[in-house]
Amino acid sequence: MSDVPRPTAAPSGAGRVVVTGGAGFLGSHLCRALLGAGREVVCVDNLCTGRLANVADLAEYPGFRFVEADVTEPLAVGGPVSAVAHLACAASPVDYFELPVATLRAGGHGTYNMLELAREKGARFLLASTSEVYGDPLVHPQTEEYWGNVNPVGPRAVYDESKRFSEAMTVAFRQEFGLDTGIARIFNSYGPSMRADDGRVVPTFITRALRGEPLPVMSDGRQTRSLCYVDDTVDGLITLLDSAEAGPVNLGNPHEVTVLELAGLIVEITGSRSPLAHVAPHPDDPRRRRPDIGRARSRLGWEPRVALAEGLKRTVEWFALTEAVRGRPSR
Repeated sequence: MSDVPRPTAAPSGAGRVVVTGGAGFLGSHLCRALLGAGREVVCVDNLCTGRLANVADLAEYPGFRFVEADVTEPLAVGGPVSAVAHLACAASPVDYFELPVATLRAGGHGTYNMLELAREKGARFLLASTSEVYGDPLVHPQTEEYWGNVNPVGPRAVYDESKRFSEAMTVAFRQEFGLDTGIARIFNSYGPSMRADDGRVVPTFITRALRGEPLPVMSDGRQTRSLCYVDDTVDGLITLLDSAEAGPVNLGNPHEVTVLELAGLIVEITGSRSPLAHVAPHPDDPRRRRPDIGRARSRLGWEPRVALAEGLKRTVEWFALTEAVRGRPSR
């Protein structure tokens, strides 16, 4: 978790940002970075998948306020707001398989309500969308012009279609009401504060490697992922938030790695003797995923800086210090 300077006084309301899903993995890192940059943050989370532990230290900031609320209900925020960053949504397959209707509602009702809040406040709206809108892509790497290959009734559809609808709603508000909006398509972020029971490949491999347990590799392990360290992702989100760019803009690391290579790296970094255990893949699990970040480079001057080995090392160090790796509850 990045260290940021502690402000001694609450900053101006002109830099006040509402962050939904702010107690989640990515949302908490975004809140921390915004506060470190001297802005006020209203962190909104219903704690369905987020954790208070992720933002407990942020109470030290005079400009931080936590609101336990569900974005599928209208949200009243007093005072000025300069931006609304909408991250609230179950993002892990473990969670959206368990909460399919809530996932769709976060993308539908939640996005509508947060767009209305931004319109009421005259604020910029930033949607945290996902590479999942590309589904199991047939084009590599994926540019923002690619429409995707999504199974609309498959088990992953509740997340994929939730985000696709969120994007369409965001564009509609921009076109009909002239709302200042931006859309980020985020590719596989990882880093400290991920839940051990998150179900995604990085925390699963790290926690099992630290325990000496087998690493579950789906299928033959030759499917690829492009993993972006959380600090880089957050830097991209803030850069997009502070721009006039509408997007969508891919935010991810174009370095492609197979799941087998990822498992080997994590075993090496942890010094583990964990064996690999090949298991059946999830339905509609993408074979390849790699962003084309030409738009982010040319329009935002953004690109990731943290190499995979370094990011994994930082993440392993964090997990090694948590109780989660000793088998205790991580929520």
